[in-house]
Amino acid sequence: MATLLQIHKLSKSYGPQMILENADLTVGDRQKIGIIGRNGAGKSTLFKIIIGSEDYDDGNVNVHDGTRIGYLTQHSEYGDDETVVDFLMRSSGKQDWECGMVAGRFQIKNEMLTAVVTSLAGGFQTRVKLVAMLLKDPNLLLLDEPTNYLDLSTQILLEKFLENYNGSFLLISHDREFLKRTCDETLEIEHGRMTLFPRSVEEYLEYKEQQLTMVGKHNVKVEREKKHLQKFVDRFGAKASKASQAKSKLKQIARLKTIEVLHPLKTTRIKIPKVEDKKGIALDIDDLEIGYSGKSIAKGINLEIERGQRIAVLGDNGQGKTTLLKTIAGELDALSGNYKWGHNINIGYYAQHIPATLNLDTTVKEYLKMVAPQDVSEQDIFEMAGDFLFRDEGLKKRIPVLSGGEKARLCLAKILLQKNHVILLDEPTNHLDFETVESLAMALRNSNVTVILVSHNRTFVEIVASGIVEVKNGSVKRYHHNYEEYVHHVERDIEEDLGLTEYPTLNLDKQEKKELRMKIKEAEKQLKLTERSIAKLEEEKRMLLEWFEQHYNEFSEEKTKRISEIEQELVKKEAQWMELETEIEILK
Repeated sequence: MATLLQIHKLSKSYGPQMILENADLTVGDRQKIGIIGRNGAGKSTLFKIIIGSEDYDDGNVNVHDGTRIGYLTQHSEYGDDETVVDFLMRSSGKQDWECGMVAGRFQIKNEMLTAVVTSLAGGFQTRVKLVAMLLKDPNLLLLDEPTNYLDLSTQILLEKFLENYNGSFLLISHDREFLKRTCDETLEIEHGRMTLFPRSVEEYLEYKEQQLTMVGKHNVKVEREKKHLQKFVDRFGAKASKASQAKSKLKQIARLKTIEVLHPLKTTRIKIPKVEDKKGIALDIDDLEIGYSGKSIAKGINLEIERGQRIAVLGDNGQGKTTLLKTIAGELDALSGNYKWGHNINIGYYAQHIPATLNLDTTVKEYLKMVAPQDVSEQDIFEMAGDFLFRDEGLKKRIPVLSGGEKARLCLAKILLQKNHVILLDEPTNHLDFETVESLAMALRNSNVTVILVSHNRTFVEIVASGIVEVKNGSVKRYHHNYEEYVHHVERDIEEDLGLTEYPTLNLDKQEKKELRMKIKEAEKQLKLTERSIAKLEEEKRMLLEWFEQHYNEFSEEKTKRISEIEQELVKKEAQWMELETEIEILK
């Protein structure tokens, strides 16, 4: 296996803070390595050192001959009026047809190639950057949080590319699902050390947990033995007849060593204060139209969100997810229609831009005490701060010196402390490591607050969401399946568009494939309608049975007859559902 990159005894510090200490890493052909670690652990610093944009204190970084590094930058490299194809040709030196071929792999085709890059939605601008990087034919990719701000479609496109990529890559991500699907090795940066484990992130974390358990048991055993020997010394040490034995016991105690356990990677479990349990509608949206300065983004929006529901707002970038959240948060006027919040509902809103506006000249501790309700104790404030990694010296930090990630965590801590009945979250995970992401997700899932969120972090949405609203092509509608099925449908549409869908038993021409796809879509449409009918019938049956339980000493011939009819209809509908499922399976 040819070596592409070799790092030996690398050390880097910022003042008194040691970021990397005697770190070693070797990367060869076709290695797919996911990098994990706390914010500030040194992940991005490692990349900057590799590409030579940042100095290091000691050690060696050897990029071998023949290694072509592709680094996905966060800043824009294209001009304000530059078209996609012009930018790709300029940055790569390749012909327009070559640029078009690679761009097509990321669904950038036809008129989109001649569009001005800055006119495209954020997800497509990131796709353009990816294409520009790949046109330079790298064999070692450095990807620093590539899924930040990417919509699900772009994430899946990137995922499909990385799955089939013949080179090597190092990938920093806070999305466990993305790491699972793309990487087969895991590099953890923690306390200045780099640990490379030749398995997936799931297996690494499981292995690490087992190691910590074993170390804990070893340390308990050592401490028990030390205590036993010390008792002998304390009891007989002063006696001349036992002095030599006591001295021997002291030497034994000195030889018994516990294994140092540094602070583990996992965060404290985040706790969200409970709000009063109430039933009813949290938000009622009636024929709403949203947009900016007369420009309509989506209209005809009719939704009811009940208290306690956790709704994920999904869709491609530029479709209107953030516009919807801004409108119902009161930050943006509706173009037409109405929305109404339930009675006495307090709303907390986390927007992508809010952390950047947090510039009060006060400490973290002072700020949280200032924004917390009066009935929140100082201990509760300290616990919430600790959950978001503000402990000891962190509490004394002044807000102007906080990083973007620290400000984001502080804003989230504030919203959770305030006992809001409804929490609106727009991309809350972009500055969090994945342990904190998952801890926050579990806290939201286990709380009784109503949550409406926009997020492209699949792990986060999978844990939190109990319902889905899809924003697509100017409309906002409920999606009547779970998140796993939503991802599956997006993935399948992309595979069809890229020509990756396989028809193993059929040799079909283009027109026949089109007709087959239409049949599948029609069957799936009928399946959805059947599922809705079954759900309505089951709900009606449940209400009738509930009536009989409450009126056990009454008889209703009408209700009894209706239950019998419902059961017969359910048998028919379930048979219809089975037929459609079978038809779809055969067609696919």
